[in-house]
Amino acid sequence: MGREIYNIINDMAEVLNASQMQRLQEVLVKRLSENATSEHSQTTNVEFLDMFLTAKHLEGCSDKTIRYYRCNIEKMLDTINIPVIKITTEMLRKYLVGYQAINNCGKVTIDNIRRSLSTFFSWLEEEDYIIKSPTKRIHKVKTAVIVKDTIPDEKVEILRDNCNNLRDRALIDFLLSTGIRVGELDNM
Repeated sequence: MGREIYNIINDMAEVLNASQMQRLQEVLVKRLSENATSEHSQTTNVEFLDMFLTAKHLEGCSDKTIRYYRCNIEKMLDTINIPVIKITTEMLRKYLVGYQAINNCGKVTIDNIRRSLSTFFSWLEEEDYIIKSPTKRIHKVKTAVIVKDTIPDEKVEILRDNCNNLRDRALIDFLLSTGIRVGELDNM
């Protein structure tokens, strides 16, 4: 729908001045969003969420990622509690600030939630359920990069010495030599 507005504006550029063009764009966005809102007003937030998660599953997202999306988006929808097609940027900003205050979480967590919401609203926009994603103006949360210290050789030897069997020693050596995450090793 955004592309249609853009094409109309370009077609009218020859005959309208700048202020008329701006007014035309405002009217088109307002009228077309009213039509889109009325078309999708029967669809519930739960239905939108289910359609989104189905699309993500089809795209190949893991079950863990889909659960993470569901959890973050359901919390947001329960907190804001209005139809998803009427949610604004300011509502989402207030939600994220409130979430951070209530849960006493860090900036990385808030940015992860922001990314989940952004993915959801971008999907709604791509599928023409909304005109413009309210998350477009919510920028990445700046976080400090923490460089983790390496384990000193003495502590590595203590770890190896405390292994009860060959399997445990092999796991420690595998972790240290590959840099694999513990969760990835667990999945193997």
